[in-house]
Amino acid sequence: MKAAILDRYGKSGATLAVRDVPTPEPAPHEVLVRVHTAAVNPLDNMIIRGEVRLIVPYRTPLVMGNEFSGTVVKAGSAATRFKAGDRVYGRMPLAKIGAFAEYAAVDESALATVPDYLSMEEAACVPLTALTALQAIELMGAQAGQTLFISGGTGSLGAMAIPIAARMGIKVATNGSARNEERVRELGAGTFIDYKAQRYVDVLHDVDCVLDTLGERELPDEFRILRRGGHLVSLRGLPNGRFARRAGLSPAKRALFGIAGRKFDRMAARRDQTYDFVFVHEDGAQLARVAELFPAERPLAVSIDGTYEFDQVNDALERVRSGHSQGKTLLRVEQA
Repeated sequence: MKAAILDRYGKSGATLAVRDVPTPEPAPHEVLVRVHTAAVNPLDNMIIRGEVRLIVPYRTPLVMGNEFSGTVVKAGSAATRFKAGDRVYGRMPLAKIGAFAEYAAVDESALATVPDYLSMEEAACVPLTALTALQAIELMGAQAGQTLFISGGTGSLGAMAIPIAARMGIKVATNGSARNEERVRELGAGTFIDYKAQRYVDVLHDVDCVLDTLGERELPDEFRILRRGGHLVSLRGLPNGRFARRAGLSPAKRALFGIAGRKFDRMAARRDQTYDFVFVHEDGAQLARVAELFPAERPLAVSIDGTYEFDQVNDALERVRSGHSQGKTLLRVEQA
């Protein structure tokens, strides 16, 4: 089979090589999936640059790709959830990525059935951002009726997190460029702040939860608008000791991340708030929850920026790296 392979990390990026490798055999609890479409994400470029090695120390050569849709070819001897012909989608397991390939052997616990109303291309847009949103909301303990501020919620994460939170009965506030206001309100945001006209810190106060997508420079203001005892979850801040313990990392890494994230833990402690860092992991059961939140009569909407052929994988990575994508960048793996 053909696969896009990272041969060595590169701090300023690296070119993936598309070449033939053996088709994997599924382990007992895995299924073999013929990949139809893979999504290309900022995470892929972060892995290529070696930026997540402390969290997941991938060894090269590495078949790249984290998010996909496809069709089950066969099931391992102990796999019972799926059968040949089932349409599935998922975030590849952290310990074993490889969506940029014609076939992938994936633990069945990482997969969910694609809702009938989604095409395979649309389905490939969902897993990473949906799981990030669900895991962040679960971690912060946001409940129906509470208020959640999503910083910079006009991007691809916001496009998934806003409707998910809204369907869960959570009141959503976000900020961004005025040209995106109508779109994010239609997604379910009740409060929109034009960042060029107003600072969110001057508008919001005592929100229950914050989902940070912008990182360290915004965290002080995000803590200011958070109520006493509130919870902030960051996608872009530094990992802390709480994250290292949840992830089951080694004692050495727990100590390292405990030091790295101490600044933000102290910010939170001033008003009995909580700071957490999230690095999305595979979870088929959570992904199945998406279908429950978005049934056919109230479907999930996705946005596709563009689709590249498999041998254009490096062009797709560059498109994402440029930061100009307006929706998901896809890689067409299965050939007609």
